Amino acid sequence: MARIIDLLPLAQADMRHVYSQIERFVSRESAEKWFSGIMSEIRSLDFMPESCPLADEAADLGFELRMALFGRRRHVYRILFEIVGESIKVHRVRHAAQDVLTEDDI
Repeated sequence: MARIIDLLPLAQADMRHVYSQIERFVSRESAEKWFSGIMSEIRSLDFMPESCPLADEAADLGFELRMALFGRRRHVYRILFEIVGESIKVHRVRHAAQDVLTEDDI
């Protein structure tokens, strides 16, 4: 089933920030590779997003916030999303080492 994937403004801002940090401290090529990879992972959420586990903070936030992981070793990012009808709303993209989301972060 084809679902609409909606990258919400905070998720877009998260991705711009990570991209700029990788570009600044590593290289533009690495930033492009990261962006291409995470976008591929986000697009893949269209296939069985229900198989992704609930995020640790889902119960505290009061809705079924799910997460998909992208990256390796020290460079793992959590793609935090919600399934709403026929769409997938990506709320945030955060490094796995960052604190869990609070209501103020959504």
